[in-house]
Order: sequence, then C-alpha cells, then structure tokens
Amino acid sequence: MMTTKEFNEYVKTRKALNTGEIHRFMDAMSNEARRITFLLNTAYRTPDEVRGLLSELFGYQVPSSLRVFPPFYADYGKNITVGENVFINACCHFQDHGGVTIGDGCQIGHNVVFATLNHGLAPEDRKTTYPAPIVLGKNVWVGSNATILQGVTIGDNAVIGAGAVVTKDVAANTIVGGVPARFIKMIDG
Repeated sequence: MMTTKEFNEYVKTRKALNTGEIHRFMDAMSNEARRITFLLNTAYRTPDEVRGLLSELFGYQVPSSLRVFPPFYADYGKNITVGENVFINACCHFQDHGGVTIGDGCQIGHNVVFATLNHGLAPEDRKTTYPAPIVLGKNVWVGSNATILQGVTIGDNAVIGAGAVVTKDVAANTIVGGVPARFIKMIDG
C-alpha cells in the first residue's frame, strides 16, 4: 500500500486521484482519521489531551501553543500543518488531502471549511478528484462559516469575513467577504 509520504508527494503534483491504489489508501486513512476524531469529539478533553490526539491525527507533535475547541473534523489529517499560537474554534472541517497550511498566529472561527479537493466537471469525470493546497500566511483571521476552496493562498494579516466563500488568492493586509469573496478594503496599520 502507498505510504503517507508517497501520497503527500503525489498530491503536490495536483494530478487526478483516480487509481485503485490511491482510493484504497484514501479509504484506509479516512477510517483512521474518523477513529481519532471520534475519540476527540465524544468526550471532554483537556487542552493537552486535545493536542495529543491532534498530534496522532496530524502525524507530528503539534505546537504546545495550538488551541482547538472540539469538535474537529478531518478527512485525512496527515496533510495539515499548523504554526505557533494558532486557534481553531469548534466544528471546523478539514478536507486536507491536498494540504492545509496554517501560519503562526492564525485565528479560525466556528464552522470553517477547508476543501482541498475538487471534482472533474465533465459527467464522465465527476468521480475523479483533483487536489490543490490551501495556505494561510501569518495572523490570518477566518470568520465563522467561511469556506476556503482548493488552491487558495491567503496572505499575512488578511481577514476573511464570516460566511465568505474564498475561491481566489487573497492579498496580505486585506479584508475580503461575500460569495464569492471579494476585496472589501485594505487593513490600516
């Protein structure tokens, strides 16, 4: 079977996830992610216990400054990277096959969705998924109920308004909002 390292390297190519080997790997890893997130989400956990389960889910020791309020959901878990002093509020969903990177000091609101996979548009290609990473710079604030789609990079200090659907890159020091998200204003400072 494919390894986590091999899969994470493959998705960097942004090629289709359409082979039997890839599907078997994704299914096995999804089962593991659900096992860990069910443990995380079904009882009260201390902050250290939360970080311990997230370290298992992510496949590395998460920073001691990471704060997450469960429930937390991930389809894969092994392609999430978080920096120092990150806060993730309750009910966030990480579809992280394509990779999600969250820079230092980021604040993630309730019910935020990170979606790193998309399907082919042609009817015969609908079952095929295509990965692309999501990258948040430093000190990004993502408002509640926002959705960030595959391939999006958000610059340092940007603010994503509540309920926004981010389909394109966001420049540093800007505020965006709406569906699809559009530029609102520059951040003074």
